[in-house]
Amino acid sequence: MTSYRTPLSRARGLGAAGHGVSHWISERVGAVALVPLTVWGVWAVVTLASTDYIGAIQWLSHPLNGVLMSLLAAISFWHMHGGMRVIVEDYVHGALNKAAILLLNLFVCVLGGALTVFSILKVALGGA
Repeated sequence: MTSYRTPLSRARGLGAAGHGVSHWISERVGAVALVPLTVWGVWAVVTLASTDYIGAIQWLSHPLNGVLMSLLAAISFWHMHGGMRVIVEDYVHGALNKAAILLLNLFVCVLGGALTVFSILKVALGGA
C-alpha cells in the first residue's frame, strides 16, 4: 500500500493540517451512527402517520423512543455541522468571510440541535 505522507507527518502521526484525520473519522462515525437511526426515524414517521396527537405524545413518552429521537436529532445536527464546515473550509476564500461563516454554522447547528432535543425531551417527559 502506497503512503503519501511525509516522513515528518508519519513521525508525528498527523496529517498536513494536523487534524484532518480526526475530522475524517468524526464524519464517518456520524454517518455510520445515522444509518440505523435514520432507518428507525423513517419507521417512526410511518408509524406515527396513522395515529393522533395523543398517540404521538404517548409514543414519544416511551423512554426508548424519546432517547432514539433525541439521538437522531443531535447526531444529525453534529453531522451537518461537520459537513458544512468542510464545505466552507474548501470553497470560501478570505479569512474574515470564512471565520464568520464557520461561526454562523456553529451557532445555527448548536442552537437548532439544542432546541430540537429540548422540544423532544419536553414532550417525552410530559411537559407539553
